Amino acid sequence: MVLTCSSTKEASKSKATVSSGPVSSPEKSNGDMKPYDKVITGSAKTDEGLFAVHKIDEDYFYEIPDSLFEREMLMVTRIAKTASGLGFGGGKQNEQVLRWQKRDNKVLLRVVSYNVVAADSLPVHEAVVNSNFEPILYTFPIKAIGKDSTSTVINVTDLFNKDVKALGLPEGTRKRYKVSRLEGDKSFIESVKSYPQNVEVRHVKTYNAGNPPSNSSTGTISIELSNSMILLPEIPMKRRYFDERVGWFTSSQTDYGLEAQRSKDVEFLDRWRLEVKDEDIEKFNRGELVEPKKQIVYYIDRATPEKWRKYIKQGIEDWQVAFEAAGFKNAIIAKDPPTPEEDPEWSPEDVRYSVVRYLASPIPNANGPHVSDPRTGEILESDINWYHNVMSLLRGWFFVQTAAINPDAQSPEFKDEVMGRLIRFVSSHEVGHTLGLPHNWASSVAYPVEKLRDPEFTKKYSTAPSIMDYARFNYVAQPEDGDVALMPNIGIYDKYAISWGYRPILGKTAEEEKATLDQWILEHAGDPLYRFGHQQVGDIVDPSSQREDLGDDAILASEYGIKNLKRIVPNLIKWTSEPGENYSDLDEMYGHVVSQFKRYMGHVSVNIGGIYEYYKTSEQEGPVYIPVPKEHQKNALKFVNEQLFATPEWLIDTDIFGRIEYSGAVERIRKLQSDILDDILSLGRMQRLIETQTLYGNSAYALTDMMKDLRNGVWSELRSGKSIETYRRNLQRAHIDRLAYLMTADSQKKAPSFGGYQKSTAVTTSQSDIRAVVRAELKSLESAIKSGLNRTSDQLSKIHLQDALERIDAIVNPQS
Repeated sequence: MVLTCSSTKEASKSKATVSSGPVSSPEKSNGDMKPYDKVITGSAKTDEGLFAVHKIDEDYFYEIPDSLFEREMLMVTRIAKTASGLGFGGGKQNEQVLRWQKRDNKVLLRVVSYNVVAADSLPVHEAVVNSNFEPILYTFPIKAIGKDSTSTVINVTDLFNKDVKALGLPEGTRKRYKVSRLEGDKSFIESVKSYPQNVEVRHVKTYNAGNPPSNSSTGTISIELSNSMILLPEIPMKRRYFDERVGWFTSSQTDYGLEAQRSKDVEFLDRWRLEVKDEDIEKFNRGELVEPKKQIVYYIDRATPEKWRKYIKQGIEDWQVAFEAAGFKNAIIAKDPPTPEEDPEWSPEDVRYSVVRYLASPIPNANGPHVSDPRTGEILESDINWYHNVMSLLRGWFFVQTAAINPDAQSPEFKDEVMGRLIRFVSSHEVGHTLGLPHNWASSVAYPVEKLRDPEFTKKYSTAPSIMDYARFNYVAQPEDGDVALMPNIGIYDKYAISWGYRPILGKTAEEEKATLDQWILEHAGDPLYRFGHQQVGDIVDPSSQREDLGDDAILASEYGIKNLKRIVPNLIKWTSEPGENYSDLDEMYGHVVSQFKRYMGHVSVNIGGIYEYYKTSEQEGPVYIPVPKEHQKNALKFVNEQLFATPEWLIDTDIFGRIEYSGAVERIRKLQSDILDDILSLGRMQRLIETQTLYGNSAYALTDMMKDLRNGVWSELRSGKSIETYRRNLQRAHIDRLAYLMTADSQKKAPSFGGYQKSTAVTTSQSDIRAVVRAELKSLESAIKSGLNRTSDQLSKIHLQDALERIDAIVNPQS
């Protein structure tokens, strides 16, 4: 997924920055060559594969076939094992294309860049080559020539034992933890294994660190890294060019050889090589389903508990219906791996096998990274990381989102078939990532909220058109609605996206097929079922493309969701209790209730200052960016005022608190309210309100109107004369604190977009209207508080309001 985050081929695919480390020969190169049997002695332990790997004592030797010199290989560096706080197992650290090159009596390991290209038939190709010189990562003296004179032997021990930065911790991590040097005596090679198409190295690195994330008493960081060196295909796959209207993970290059008056960035899809067999071309052209030349096969890790294997397999093969839309049958299948007796050489580290890896880890997550050829986007291999504790996350979500209507979720432990169905759902989602699909957070808004209460509709269409949205479980459905569907399946959008990305367009080049791909998109233009909306990190600008939401109206959907939470809270003790157990489960599930309630508030509040984003090309009519309608923004703030800022008493349950905590109730509500308040009063959101009013006039929700509506909700007691209780006093102080922050807040620049993932709004605070509006708001609030003081007789309320006046005065008239 990443289920809590992120997705994942990485949320944005960054290009590695190569730091060569020590570019040196560990020994003199002249006169160093010896007869083969003097170097690879009888004591050598040899592993045959892409290279023959020989281990002699603590040294490792590569015997490189001469036929593989100048061939391109992809090196992927990942975390294999790590201490707490230093990433996670499987996390990618670096990636680069390498080339082994033989030069005189040395072997050079060079880094190849495909960031900048031009066809070799064009005159500009020479200029590109000259400006794209391949750096040397390491040099090795040739130790021996192979027995049959068709291979070359080098000692690679120092490549992995020394601090070659491109194969170790990336520069950003080194800076974060103040790494000064490699501790050579605490670093070593764990293993080197060779397979037919890849070589896998595991090595432990220990670094001296001034700010280690854990075990600080050691002053070091120790981490086990894996370096996968994969032979790239000799015949590159045909590319398919990217279009932002269909979500896809991509590779990219800057091409200087195109018919354009400037260099141009080109993006192409990361996808598996699915091709029609020559003998099936006529069948395919007639519209018959055909099996691809090579299927996508996922193996289930031997460590996976037996009772969950069938559900993970089902999640994988659920995608067959999407590939049928692309013209293929049996394109993706799941298998059990051979037993050690059947095939002692089989390994999940062999790049020929994609594996769902079951990891005994407390991480409550799963993710689906993949490795692709940077020249074409061809996915070469993918291992889905399945952490054991993902089940605890699934249980929490399914409980808090469905227990009000679903007896299967009303217990401390779910039945195996219930948990199995949840595992199948996550398996499908993660496989989608490995096929090339990112999160589609705009998918769930395609359905009217009321349709999610309809058993017939939900059973036919599930809860969203795409399983790649974070549309978890049906929190909208009410107890009286009957047998509604509770979770998403492979949907209309998924079938469309897979067809768009994988259906072969025979007889055409990548450039020639663009017109067909464009036509396939235009056939569904304007239909929300086929819309793609980017995952957003940072500022949520487009409220129709956000995580965890359902339906086309966040206000109505959240209203239904809160009704269900109010049904769950009185039953929490009963539904989480087991004889002989303490109340840790009650504590965890109450935490899920609070988090879910906060999600609903976030789903609604981001409509304030929101801008819808609809990807279009120039031949399509209408704007790409449309402000959220004024009335909807006003209703969103009204909803937050009523549901959150008016103290949510239903969430304050002394029966629960008496079992899970000695303090925390007041702080919990304070943080809920202040977090949403701060988001509403964020610089970016306020600046967008200013801009939309400037551009659209009275049809837009003005910042001054929003500030007044917010003040009237947060400080409603000033008009009524009611006493101000504890939770509201905290909220009102939070409001003043936020206004104080805005008076001195630094300007913010527009952040990098990272391929569309990150949204942000530039604000120059000293010259924006924000400070002027805030100053006026403080004065209006000061006047309202002075009037309110005369309406209340409650002593603590008076003390609070007098303190508020002092705070405002300190902000407006700071001491020099």
